[in-house]
Amino acid sequence: MPDHVSQPRLLLRRLHSVMASGGRAQDRLNRVVRVIAQNMVAEVCSIYLTRAGGILELFATEGLKEEAVHTTRFLPGQGLVGLVAERGLPLNLSEAPQHPRFVYRPETGEEVYHSFLAVPILRMGQVAGVLVVQNVAPRRYSPEEVEVLQTISMVIAELVGSGELVAPDELTEESTATGEPITLDGMPLAGGVGAGVAVFRQPQVKISRTVADDIEAEQSLLEDALTEMRSQLEQMLEHPDLAHGGEHREVLETYRMFAYDRGWQEKMRDAVRSGLTAEAAVDRVQQENRARMFKIRDPYLRERIADFEDLATRLIRIIQGDRENHKIKLTEDSILIARAIGPAELMDYDQGYLKGIVLEDGSTTAHVTIIARAMGIPVLGRVSGLLTHVKPGEQVIVDSTTGHAYVRPAEDVIETYRATVELQEKRLALYAAERDLPAVTLDGEEISLFMNAGLLVDLPSLDSTNADGIGLFRTEFQFMVSPALPKVEEQTKIYAAALDAAGDRPVVFRTLDIGGDKQVPFLPREDEENPAMGWRAIRIALDRPALLRYQLRALLYAAAGRSLHVMFPMIAEVAELKRCKKILQKEVDRLTLHGRTPPKAIKVGCMLEVPSLSWQMDLLLKEVDFLSIGTNDLMQFFFACDRSNPRLADRYDLLAPPVLRFLRSIVQACHQADVPVTLCGEMGGRPVEAMALMALGLRRFSISPTSIGPVKRMVRTVELHKLSNFLEAHLDSSDHSIRDSFISFARDHNIKV
Repeated sequence: MPDHVSQPRLLLRRLHSVMASGGRAQDRLNRVVRVIAQNMVAEVCSIYLTRAGGILELFATEGLKEEAVHTTRFLPGQGLVGLVAERGLPLNLSEAPQHPRFVYRPETGEEVYHSFLAVPILRMGQVAGVLVVQNVAPRRYSPEEVEVLQTISMVIAELVGSGELVAPDELTEESTATGEPITLDGMPLAGGVGAGVAVFRQPQVKISRTVADDIEAEQSLLEDALTEMRSQLEQMLEHPDLAHGGEHREVLETYRMFAYDRGWQEKMRDAVRSGLTAEAAVDRVQQENRARMFKIRDPYLRERIADFEDLATRLIRIIQGDRENHKIKLTEDSILIARAIGPAELMDYDQGYLKGIVLEDGSTTAHVTIIARAMGIPVLGRVSGLLTHVKPGEQVIVDSTTGHAYVRPAEDVIETYRATVELQEKRLALYAAERDLPAVTLDGEEISLFMNAGLLVDLPSLDSTNADGIGLFRTEFQFMVSPALPKVEEQTKIYAAALDAAGDRPVVFRTLDIGGDKQVPFLPREDEENPAMGWRAIRIALDRPALLRYQLRALLYAAAGRSLHVMFPMIAEVAELKRCKKILQKEVDRLTLHGRTPPKAIKVGCMLEVPSLSWQMDLLLKEVDFLSIGTNDLMQFFFACDRSNPRLADRYDLLAPPVLRFLRSIVQACHQADVPVTLCGEMGGRPVEAMALMALGLRRFSISPTSIGPVKRMVRTVELHKLSNFLEAHLDSSDHSIRDSFISFARDHNIKV
């Protein structure tokens, strides 16, 4: 490290002394830039602070023209200062004027300065300003100098946080919680309905000491806290809710691995060595992680923000003397309101009173979602402006089946909610009473109702619904939550558990359908303009055959002595299916070589979800033992319509005549070839659509467990020959949809839809 930055601890203490002195905040800030410039032998040191609207204003400078203070401003993203604030990362340049984002401001007089080093001033995860040093001579600042400036920026954040320079309410989004009822829209992450008073996530811990008096003592404090935190996590994994294993336990195992992350620990140790206290070191590293990860597009990595936030908060509390791994006491039915939370933090809340979760962030693969789903707690995510619309203690109803949160609901909404819950309970009781009744139409046609699954927590639904088996077991989830490719032994356990739960009933395992919106952390990611039609599913598997081979090996091991049904997704041509079958055969041959017990039977099928495959039906049906129609993807390709685009959500109807005619041709081809065909997807789980599909000739459905009861009830009230005749008369219609006709038919014939 150069001599002029060889004493960063002394510099920290000088700055801390300046900020602790009396006088106006502006005067203290002016002294701060002079101390930094002198210590770092910089001709310029400037501090820009964030004002309303993200504007960066020059608040203090040593070296630039005095008249530029409170005059020079940069819009969000404008200039080099705006670039640092936008990215939340340091910027180190030897020739700043040559950078394409350089903006010259004549009132500053900075045109003579070439070298430029800037770091963000981070507070509460947000960029509160930018700290800049400049020199006339072109030079690239050393990593040690960058490190020192980052440490200094954290100390400056103390002064910014006092509210004397920029009023806090200028930067805080004004609450729109007016007392009036409001409905917020979001993304259903874990199904269900719940109601209670709004409870906000624990407030972020505050750093009480920034500059270390005794470096060795702070190092010991950090190491002791790390040990204590790991001990708490070990105790958490002994929680009775996790005793039976499953994906929710795997999530916490992954979370525990973060606590042992060497890179994270070393950054905190380096921060302590630079002169920060243990608690300030943890906070600084987390502030940097948060700012960096918010800029990352990768959804998996962004979802890990909450995990590291949770760990950092726990660690700081331990350092500050709170070593209790305590539960948060709830005294009434409550809805947890947060921007994002970690999976372990959720387990701190009293589960008896926690009736739902509403998040500003979140996704279906976020770790907290998986834990909540395992515990039966409804979760609504991606609720824009949530924290500005809700106040603690207000009544909230969460309906993650419709994607709504009702805040301060009117009495009629509360009554409707109560009635909905009562009706739901009655229907569930009715479905439970019909559990053992056969799914047979009034005219004697048997319908097979399988369930979809993807988590071990789904498996008890096999018995509670009396499903005929698992028609679609999505295998990708285990890969999506694992930081590395799951070992064959780990995969085998999951698949064997599914087969054990099913007993004599079939389980159809779909091989990895990753890519697109289902990323895994151990594969490289590239931005794709159209990820749904990009490098995903079988395309990845065939380009990375080891992935497919290891998965097939695990499936064969799990099915030793039992029947195995394997289904390949996203097949676009028969040639792809043949390549998959060859890989499967190699793994079967390998079993024999190693003396392993093979499955008693192996059935091979594929998903029909790419329209091109329907023009090879004659060739395809010679290669498969069964076929599954994946309507979720198939229909968006059929209509060239992105199903995640809200502007197109209601534009096309699945009961449009061209859809039904297309599906009929597939079903008829399968019947002629005597190949079993099952429909997988949301379409088959809705009674009206299922009714139309039965009229087309479909007799096998794989649907969500919650859909089995309603669909079975519909089946038992249909005379199928009348329904088929009705459909035949409407297939040549040019109408946008024949849904209304089906609903009228159901009403006229007392069909329960």
